[in-house]
Amino acid sequence: MKLKLYILLISILFVGFSCGDDGADDVIEVPEADRTEQQVIDNDSLVGYLQTHYVNESILINNPSILFNDIEINELPEDGDLPDPDQNTLLIDLVETFTTTYFDVEYEYYVLKVNQGGSDNSPNFSDKVRVSYEGTLMDNTVFDSSISPVDFDLTATIAGWGRVLPEFNNAEDFIINSDGTVTYNNPGIGIMFLPSGLGYYSAAAGSVPVYSNLIFKFKIYQSEVNDHDFDNVPSHLEDLDGDYDLTDDNSDDDSFADFVDSDDDNDGTLTIDEDLEPDTDLTVDRDGDGDPTNDIGDGDPTNDDTDGDGIPNYLDPDDTASRDD
Repeated sequence: MKLKLYILLISILFVGFSCGDDGADDVIEVPEADRTEQQVIDNDSLVGYLQTHYVNESILINNPSILFNDIEINELPEDGDLPDPDQNTLLIDLVETFTTTYFDVEYEYYVLKVNQGGSDNSPNFSDKVRVSYEGTLMDNTVFDSSISPVDFDLTATIAGWGRVLPEFNNAEDFIINSDGTVTYNNPGIGIMFLPSGLGYYSAAAGSVPVYSNLIFKFKIYQSEVNDHDFDNVPSHLEDLDGDYDLTDDNSDDDSFADFVDSDDDNDGTLTIDEDLEPDTDLTVDRDGDGDPTNDIGDGDPTNDDTDGDGIPNYLDPDDTASRDD
């Protein structure tokens, strides 16, 4: 429980105030509203916003180098007529609707895909990502932004990011310019519209009030698979119940969730050593005996099941064999 609360606190602070010192020391906790009731309120507000705001869609089409300032979201005039329909489109007609369960509440959130991204790879919900972004409130207040690429561990961001970013692909490639800067080609680009329950919820910090719905424009350039405990089991595979929460998966019921537990089944054999398949990398001499061809372990503990019971060795206390035996 302590670990889960720690991760949640990091999530509250990490994304919205990553680029400045203001805000991080001003977190105000208030008594929490019922999440189910608040989600109804938040979703009504989001849908109302999407129905009454439009974006300059024409500039979004086939434009993987678009700047955040080029994406203009405006409110309909008082007469309710959409200005210049050939250039503009209501947000409600462009976004995709997604659902997820978080803290036992079903949330709806909305994503506008500007550009899918040219890479074959997408981040997992627990990966490290390189992004640029701009966060705003529904009244257009910008509460945080980073135009230059920055790196985040998605496990230390608000819940919405770990659900939205995997829907996009990384940039196709990049070039290093003569001045040392990097240009990314064909990145994933989008806008996410999040209810407060997938954001900061009852925590107010800086210019973000409690129970604020959040809007993020973002570009995703690169991602890297995280293995937080260095056991050769990627962290996203340690989410055994598939709920995007790494802190509630604890196979041996000890003090450490699986994603930060070096011995997931507490059988005395480290998870990384319960990798018994023949080594597929014949160029690395892991055991230092001068012969890289006789090493044990293919780098993947998840495909070893000695007793054939359907439970991989690293999660099965009945299987204690080590590649070092």
